[in-house]
This record gives sequence, structure tokens and C-alpha cells, in this order.
Amino acid sequence: MFPYVEERFSDDEVAILQRYFTNVYGPVFALVNLPEVVKGALFARYSRSAKSLRRLFLDEFVVDLDVSGDATVDATVGLKRAEELYERVFYEYGDDSVAQLGGVHLACEQASNILTKVLEWGRLMAYLEQSTRYIGYDTRMANGHYRYHRPSAVLESGLGARYVGDMDRMFDTYGELMPRLQTWLMARFPRQPGDSDFVHRQAVRAKALDGLRGLLPAASLSNVGIYGSGQSYESLLLKMRSHPLEEARFYAELMLTELRKVIPSFLQRVDVSERGGRWSAYLADTRSETERTLERLWPDALPGAPAERLGSTAGEVRLVDFDPEGEDKLLAAICFASSTFSEAEALRRVRALSTDERVALVHAYIGDRKNRRHRPGRAFERIDYRFEIVVDYGAFRDLQRHRLLTIEWQKLTPELGYTLPDLVVEAGEEPAYVESLERSRALYDAMVGEFPIEASYAVALAHRVRCVMQMNAREAMHLIELRSGTQGHPSYRRIAQQMYRAIAEQAGHRAVAEAMVHVDHSWSDLERLEGERRAERRRAERETQKS
Repeated sequence: MFPYVEERFSDDEVAILQRYFTNVYGPVFALVNLPEVVKGALFARYSRSAKSLRRLFLDEFVVDLDVSGDATVDATVGLKRAEELYERVFYEYGDDSVAQLGGVHLACEQASNILTKVLEWGRLMAYLEQSTRYIGYDTRMANGHYRYHRPSAVLESGLGARYVGDMDRMFDTYGELMPRLQTWLMARFPRQPGDSDFVHRQAVRAKALDGLRGLLPAASLSNVGIYGSGQSYESLLLKMRSHPLEEARFYAELMLTELRKVIPSFLQRVDVSERGGRWSAYLADTRSETERTLERLWPDALPGAPAERLGSTAGEVRLVDFDPEGEDKLLAAICFASSTFSEAEALRRVRALSTDERVALVHAYIGDRKNRRHRPGRAFERIDYRFEIVVDYGAFRDLQRHRLLTIEWQKLTPELGYTLPDLVVEAGEEPAYVESLERSRALYDAMVGEFPIEASYAVALAHRVRCVMQMNAREAMHLIELRSGTQGHPSYRRIAQQMYRAIAEQAGHRAVAEAMVHVDHSWSDLERLEGERRAERRRAERETQKS
């Protein structure tokens, strides 16, 4: 059994929880019998709270809900539903579209930062993950342990004591530096006139959390809220069952148990050997066979071979593939839906346009974009870009959440070096920071021979990972404008800005770049300050309305 810190509830609390959660004590559970808006609000609050979802529900939501009418409901034993139609249409005839029509809110708690990337793989699902820029990791759980995953195989080995000792030291360093960095920041960025002490302290705390999150190991625990259809869950579970990480396979079974209490018909194929069994086996076989073939062709291709260690920002973003004729094809795509031209005829005609005519056509299609959510139509999906990115794992976790594109990443190791935040250097905390990262690397080196999969748990979030991201121009606009915003973490803001420059300068797609009018190239001292100011104004407006 994987270690899980069970939360305790009073009898009265259990009586309420069992009406709305399919599991009162375990780390995985579905939400039922609640309005969709309440589920959404719960998940939204979840990402910025240190509390578990069930505790959050009891502390902040129950008081505003009328729960008396659900007193006879017990969601923990499953819901009785008439399923004959689903079984006949979906299971017998394989109509997958039926499984797209039933959705579930599911919580996965105390999941490592390796597992969260597995959980958030599916394109057609929605996720909210506990944020390291709002939640501190300097406190311990109810059992007195720091919040990191303890793989049973490692703990039972000769490396168990070292794993726990080194992990605890990493968290100790994080906890020791947090108040020192906040004190330095308070002096470095004094409160501005008009800002409340609360707003200033919140912005400073977010800056300190951003600066120190790189010390946390990938084993650090997080809570993830998921919403998806039955078909999406089926695909995710089959992938997780074939995953080499034991934690992923374990959570797959927990998730399946809870989902079957809500949408059992949609998941019948998972355990059928000729269907789900073969699918999971296929995924595992192709992965292992690819690795064996690569090892035979190039022994230095797989993780564990020496890799080039890069500087802190060297080679972060490379545009490795694009279409030199992309803008001609964009113009043709703009013409297509509003004309009677064939694709070939539209392309022939736009190539004959003058520069001013081309600019006018693009401007007409883009329009006046008042904010970044005003995105032009699908003609921008005609152009593709493929980026190779080397970035610290902390920032990668944010970039990986963009799923309407193709993203793949390599195994997390310390071989590509790490990112050292300027903030930490300026505050004079570099020696302690670097010492902790070197402890992370040494633990990885000690583990990788016996535990090649679990060794990634030891790698600190400041260490870098290589990934590829392939997207069309419309998705690039969304990602770059969002992730370059002043409230974002400096690591991924820098990535977004470099992607923008590559599209404009290397690809030469000036029209596409000029359409991205909401890319932010500025830098901010306290990234969250303006956001905290807006939040305080909204709180004041609500109080005024109540009175």
C-alpha cells in the first residue's frame, strides 16, 4: 500500500461528506450530488489552498449550501442508475460517442509532481493543480512528515534511510530560506502608497515562493482536480495502467474504483482483456520495444548516458521546424471560407498581392483585439511551429498544461543543469540554494542504478528538462500571450518571449507576430502585485454591495 496521510473527520462531518464524495478517507474520490457551479468553484479554490478538497468543502462551502435534502444519500456506496441503454449501445456496439456525454469531477490528492504530469496528459480534460506559487511547502503533514512521495520499493531498500534523510534536508533548506527571502524582499520592494499591508505581503510571499520552488524535489506532493468525460477517463486509465511508474499504476486502480461508482457503464472495457487489457499491453510493448531499438542503434541515446550540461539560459528555445511559405498559406486560408476559390486558386491569388494588400487582408481578419481572448479564426491553424525547449521542471509543469498542441518530454534527470534565480543570488542565498540542488543530484545518482524510474523523484524542480512543443499559429498566440503576462513566473515568461521572437525573426512570419498584440515584453518587480490589487478591489466592491 502506498503511504497516504489519512485525514480525520468528525461523525457529523462524515455524515455530510458521504453525500457528496464517493470516498471519505482515500486520496481519490469523485464529486456527486452538487450543482456544477459548486464543483467548479470548489476546484478553482482548490488550486490556491493548502487544504484537502473535502476539508475545503466543509470549511468554506457547506455553510452556504442547503444540504438537508440529501440526508438519505450515500455516495460512498455508488449510485443506482438505469444502465441497460448504455450497456446495449456503448458496450455491445462500441459507440464511443455515448461515453463523451457523461462527465465526472475527480480529485487525486497527495500525488507527486511526476504523477501530476501523467494525470494531466489528456487533451480533452480540464485540470486544476495545487500551485507552488500560492502554497508553501515549509509545513509538515498531520503525521509529521514533509509533503513528498515515499516509494515503497525505495524505502524498503538499502537507500531508504538516505532517501528520507536527503529529502528532509531539501525541505529544511526550503523552510529556512523562506522567511529570510521574504524579509529581504520586504526591504528590497517597500510597500507603495495606496497598497494595503495585506496586498504587499501577499505579493512578496508569491515572489518568495516563486524564487524558492526550484528547491522542491519532483517527489513533492500536490492535489489535482480533474473534469472529463467517460471516454477521456478510459483513455487516461489505460495509459496509466501501462506506465512504468508504480505510483501511476496504483492511482489508476484508485481512480477506476471511484469512477465506477458514478459512470460504471463507460468504463466496462477497461478490465476486458481483449479490449482494455490489449490496449494497455500495446502501449507498454511499443514503449519498451522503442527503447530497446534505440539502445541497439545508439547506446548513448537513453537516459543515464552523459549529456551536455547547459548554462542557466543557454539554448532554452529553438524553433526547429516551420513552413517558409506559411504566411502565403495563412492568407489563402483567410480567403477560403469567405470566397468561392479552391485552395489552390486562393493561394495563387494571394501570392500576387502587393504588400499593402496583404497587410490589409490580415488586419481585416484579425480585427481590433481588445484583449488576448479575442483571437482570430481557424485560418491561423494553417501554420505550424515546432519548438525544442530546455527549461527548469518547475516552469515545464506550467507549459505542459497547454494540451491543444503536441508536447512530449524526456525523462527528468539532473544532466541538463539547473536554473539559478537572479532573486536568490541578489538576496545572498546562492550557497544554500546550490548546496540543496547538489544534494538532489547526488541522491539521483545514488538511486538511478537500482531505481532508474523512481530516481526522478529526487530531482529538484530547478533542474532542467528537454521537451518539444508543436503548435499552430492560433495556439501559439494563446500560449505566448498568456504565458508572457506580467503576473507569470519569470521562467516561463522568458520562454514565451523567446518563442515570439523566433516566430517574428527566425521564421520571418511578421504578420503572425504582429497579430500577437498582447505579448508582454516588460518585467515586473513583484509579479503578483497588480493581481493582488485587483483582488482587493473586488473584495471591497462585494462588501459595498452587501452593505
